[in-house]
Amino acid sequence: MLVLYETAAGYALFKLVDDKKIEKPENLWKDFETPDQANKTLKLKAFSKFENTTDALSAVTGIVEGKIPKNLKKFLSDEISEKEMKKEKLIVGDAKLGSAVNKKLGISVVSDSSVLDLYRGIREQFESLVTGLSHSDLNAMSLGLSHSLSRYKLKFSPDKVDTMIVQAIGLLDDLDKELNTYAMRVKEWYGWHFPEMGKIIVDNLAYAKVVKAIGFRTNTSTTDLSAILPEELEAEVKDAAEISMGTEISEEDLENIHSLCDQVINISEYRAQLYDYLKNRMNAIAPNLTSLVGELVGARLIAHAGSLMNLAKQPASTIQILGAEKALFRALKTKHNTPKYGLIYHASLVGQAGPKSKAKVARMLATKTAIALRVDALGETETADIGIEGRTKVEARIRMLESGHNARANRDRSSQKQQKFKFNKPTQYNDQSDAVMTEAPAKKEEESPAQPSVESPEPSSNKRKLEDTEESSVEPKKAKKEKKDKKDKKEKKEKKEKKKKSKD
Repeated sequence: MLVLYETAAGYALFKLVDDKKIEKPENLWKDFETPDQANKTLKLKAFSKFENTTDALSAVTGIVEGKIPKNLKKFLSDEISEKEMKKEKLIVGDAKLGSAVNKKLGISVVSDSSVLDLYRGIREQFESLVTGLSHSDLNAMSLGLSHSLSRYKLKFSPDKVDTMIVQAIGLLDDLDKELNTYAMRVKEWYGWHFPEMGKIIVDNLAYAKVVKAIGFRTNTSTTDLSAILPEELEAEVKDAAEISMGTEISEEDLENIHSLCDQVINISEYRAQLYDYLKNRMNAIAPNLTSLVGELVGARLIAHAGSLMNLAKQPASTIQILGAEKALFRALKTKHNTPKYGLIYHASLVGQAGPKSKAKVARMLATKTAIALRVDALGETETADIGIEGRTKVEARIRMLESGHNARANRDRSSQKQQKFKFNKPTQYNDQSDAVMTEAPAKKEEESPAQPSVESPEPSSNKRKLEDTEESSVEPKKAKKEKKDKKDKKEKKEKKEKKKKSKD
């Protein structure tokens, strides 16, 4: 029996002297207590050293993924002959690697729990089993290989671009929160000096730019705001500044307000730049998803699932309520109705639908989104044809629901009028219509007296029979009731007479 052992230095192939020792793995540790006992148990057959770190890294990554590396395949095919492949068994520590070796080379592989004690013994006495390798060299090789393997796993790969989307949408939401708080603070702060302008200018960015341009409200009439506001709003702001009821502020207060306005303007510009970046990323990575639900909703779905591949694995029912986990578990706990939509509620298609048909549109949109996600994650095309086709179908469904006409395929036919069932009486058998009939029986029929034709009984006779049976069943019931009433009366009279006698 042969044993394959993988190290940071290379591959080692051992020959197990006694194959029966594997049958009793609980006593196997005794054979590896000393180096001499280990050399008696195992004998080194071949050792293949890695040429450099890149060779070692490629081999280790293949083993981790459960694939047989090229250098390992060459090593096993060179060291194990065809006769040994048919007779011998190969012990492999990793089950996935063992199945790959079995498929590629056809060697019978053993990789179960009974092998673990054997590998522990090899690990302890490896320096004595393989000469020429010191303990310090092995530690240095294993440390360098572990660092390179970690770098390989953590390095940026083009397949993992969805992590950029997750970070971008998270930062975009944070910027929206900060921008709202800063803009609210600007309006409240400058509102003491010019309160009327907050009702006229609603946009936060325009408000900050106007505050930065005007300064004190007395300068409103002389400043030109045509580059920031339209003519109508500019006229309203100038008229309101003349009759304003605000308090006076100092230059120091105005400087602080201007610095806060600079923050609002900078954050707004950076948010617009980040949105363009996110839009381009979403169109490049998930074009079908973007065409269905939009950039922001699609990015939030990917961020909530963790990655595009994780989201593509989800069924349509999960995508529909993704983001409403609290409401779902609360409904299941309290035995109420479960939520009908989560993050997908903010999609433009769901917003187009009426309040009664939002749930239907969300369900249909979730099914189309699931198809689009699988095409984006696993397909090879870069076009958004499936997403556009799904969007047109959802829009057609919305128009159909708003008009009140159901689809022909989904129409409920139970409300249609059903034809009245008519019972056809069985026709009497006509002997004369037979082709093979002799004249004799016909004469007999003429001579014989006319027999009554066998027809179905009339409905009136059936009714009479039913009435007779009902009356016959009612009569004995009435007689029984009368007898019971008579007995009860007699018993009551006897009880009264006994009471009178007892009193006397």
